[in-house]
Amino acid sequence: MIIQGLLSIEDKKDHIFMHLIESSKFNKGNRKVYLGVPANLVAYACKVSVDKGYEGFLAFDAKSVLIKHYEQTLHATHFRGLRMFIETKAALRLISQYFKS
Repeated sequence: MIIQGLLSIEDKKDHIFMHLIESSKFNKGNRKVYLGVPANLVAYACKVSVDKGYEGFLAFDAKSVLIKHYEQTLHATHFRGLRMFIETKAALRLISQYFKS
């Protein structure tokens, strides 16, 4: 097994909080082996949220330089400061993109 990336999430009892997301070194930059590893991990966190009955809600703190990127690629909403969240519609979009039934 080769680890493509890592994700740390916590069940907050009404949503999932994503503490950390990281791609493996070989999945970063222009010469990455696989595209979409972070989005796939976020989709998994959203799926956990749906499975727990939280309607896909996911919150996380972004690095400031990535806020616009997350808004565009994940359809995340910037709340305040570095806090962002993904609501149901965006979560279901990610889940359907990365988890085929």
